Amino acid sequence: MGFNPKYTHLFFDLDNTLWDFDHNAKLAMYDTVEEMNLLEQLEDFDEFYNFYENVNNQLWDAYRKKEIFKNELITKRFSDTLSEFGIKSIDPIAMNECYLEHMAKQTTLVEGTIELLTTLKQRNFRLMIITNGFREVQLNKLKNSGLAQFFDHVFISEDLNFPKPDIRVFQHAIRSSNAKKEKSIMIGDNWETDIIGARNFGIDQIFFSKDRKNELYPFDSILDNQKNDIFSSEPPSLKTFCIQKLTNILLII
Repeated sequence: MGFNPKYTHLFFDLDNTLWDFDHNAKLAMYDTVEEMNLLEQLEDFDEFYNFYENVNNQLWDAYRKKEIFKNELITKRFSDTLSEFGIKSIDPIAMNECYLEHMAKQTTLVEGTIELLTTLKQRNFRLMIITNGFREVQLNKLKNSGLAQFFDHVFISEDLNFPKPDIRVFQHAIRSSNAKKEKSIMIGDNWETDIIGARNFGIDQIFFSKDRKNELYPFDSILDNQKNDIFSSEPPSLKTFCIQKLTNILLII
């Protein structure tokens, strides 16, 4: 490199950090409902999706805590939703398979993603993904959206048998990437899984918070720079940054 960066290895979350999960998931569900001829059975698609989303979030939380297994998650999120709307003609497992197929086809990215990754690769940073999603879906998301080309390694919790925020995920990623902790930083949108997990392991972090609701998060101190929307919190020996725009990562590293 022609400059001396603070970090050499950047570890990215995928969903809602680079790949626009909120947007893509709803599109995938609409395509799924349409393919399975359910639209005429629903008075309000948004109501159906909002109920599913709430159930799915609760089940993912239980999955991360190892209170349930994958099979229960992918079945129950649809069985509970279909039951709530009185739909008995659809197999929840078949619906899950259809949904995951449509999920992997969605390609909308968070604003600034390609610009950022292109610049980082040009500057020879080592880029990695650490994600809690399911292997078959996450790899196809990366491929179909054009993201795969940017990353040296993709670490998927399903392969490792422990999801973020388990520090073993970060430990495995650091070792496998031949990275130094003091030269590594985690970038993600989830405070618990990405930020707390990385802090507990002992590497710096960048919290991507588009809505900037900092009162929800226990920063030790916040420095507000209105020009570039960057916050930083610096507890002993570690740094936690908060950005509202993804490309502001370039102002930190």
